[in-house]
Amino acid sequence: MHIPENYLSPATCAVMTAAAIPAWGYSIKKVSKEITKDKMPLLGIFAAFSFVAMMFNIPIVGGSTGHAVGGTLIAILLGPEAACLSVSVTLILQALLFGDGGVLAIGANCFNMAFVLPFVGYAVYNIIARKMKNKTGKFIGAAVGSYVGINCAALCTAVEFGIQPLLFKSADSQALYCPYGLNVSIPAMMAEHLTLFGLAEAIFTVAMLAFVEKTSPEIMAKKPTTKKGNTFIGGLLAVLTLATPIGLLATGTAWGEWGADEMTDLVGYVPSGLENGPLSAFEAICPDYSIGGLPDWVGYILCAVIGIALSTILFKLASTFMKSKVNYD
Repeated sequence: MHIPENYLSPATCAVMTAAAIPAWGYSIKKVSKEITKDKMPLLGIFAAFSFVAMMFNIPIVGGSTGHAVGGTLIAILLGPEAACLSVSVTLILQALLFGDGGVLAIGANCFNMAFVLPFVGYAVYNIIARKMKNKTGKFIGAAVGSYVGINCAALCTAVEFGIQPLLFKSADSQALYCPYGLNVSIPAMMAEHLTLFGLAEAIFTVAMLAFVEKTSPEIMAKKPTTKKGNTFIGGLLAVLTLATPIGLLATGTAWGEWGADEMTDLVGYVPSGLENGPLSAFEAICPDYSIGGLPDWVGYILCAVIGIALSTILFKLASTFMKSKVNYD
């Protein structure tokens, strides 16, 4: 679901960034008010879980791939505003360091996956959990909410892709950016997410929620984490990190994330705006989660470690600027 560089016009990227800014501003204000200093690092920990989850690529019939995001999970545990910031940090790191998603498209990707996904997912979860008022309802709400959330994010992405050939064409009527219209982008994206990828998001969310409730119930109770709980969460993150090379087994390309050669094979040409966009020459430090000279699986693990470390460090640093306060429910 990551929109690559130059698949959206600079104008579209500017509009989507402008749409994401109020969400970031509201989330920062809400988090600074409601998240205590000692809990702020949790945003980094769960940003790390989101980062790792996105490295587990899942293949689907037709050669495409996708992944879970974990936005609804973070929203349930820490609030949708915290999820917005956590997933946004993850997406920014992915774009800048690993070339996963375009730099100009950061605003669009954050709007879709860090705003729409967790806020919609949490709203659906909240409705179901409040109506059923029991443990079963909470897990059903988590499953349905995460499924609906990721599909709403996929729909937004599909629309952003699909309007490009309608709005931006060359003199000879060739698309300048994404060449597929709404009649292709929406069915393609939704077919994948309504089936396997939506299911993956639901399974990841429920499994993680059950794990946290069993090993670190204080997080669910809005209380400070314990040393035991931190150990369990850290241990799971370490296990998932070591398992990330499983994501390399999915060799296909996610829909809408093709390279120039693949684009030529698909539509017969490379859109000029896509090939010669403002940041066409940008090179990530560790492109495609690889580190030069190292085996792919080693590079993949090291990139996961880098992403996890930076996510946790950034939110730990943010906590140092917060005043100590007691605000537990």
